[in-house]
Amino acid sequence: MSRPLFYATVLMLLWAAGGARAQAPNVVTTESTIQAKVDRIERSIRVVTLRQEGQGSSALLSVYVDPTVAGFDGLKVGDSVTVRYVESVIVQVRPGAALKDTRDTTAEAKKAGNAQVIEQTKATVTIEEIDPQGLSVTYRTQDNRKVLRQVSDKRLLEGIRRGDRVEVTMTRERAVSIEPGR
Repeated sequence: MSRPLFYATVLMLLWAAGGARAQAPNVVTTESTIQAKVDRIERSIRVVTLRQEGQGSSALLSVYVDPTVAGFDGLKVGDSVTVRYVESVIVQVRPGAALKDTRDTTAEAKKAGNAQVIEQTKATVTIEEIDPQGLSVTYRTQDNRKVLRQVSDKRLLEGIRRGDRVEVTMTRERAVSIEPGR
């Protein structure tokens, strides 16, 4: 996952000012949909890599395809498909935690028993400002960059306040459907 996308997600998480201190992590799991072409298929581990073209560039996304998902066995490189997949984001206040830049924690997640994780990244940032009306948040990264991001799901920010050190974990897991593209 690219840093800009991860940091966008970080701030998507950081909106709620007010309320009680969050004791438990804020977790939001969503299903996303992508229309793309099949770039690569790793049948032995049931992973398909998709290429989404747009505005002069392309982006790759790999997803694990559960054996219950129909259509995987018939996929060919170059096929146009619509894929629904599951992602989750966890935001947790970590008082006194050291700032950490975005790091790949996929191997740790798999070692902990979640074999369906395709990609997991974590970062620890400091919340600087929260704009509940504009649904945006400003945070500071390990390298002292100040970043402003829009927030799309305010549940992730419940109990988050200015000055908090927050660990954000983004996990991409599995495809829940694959349909032929149009």
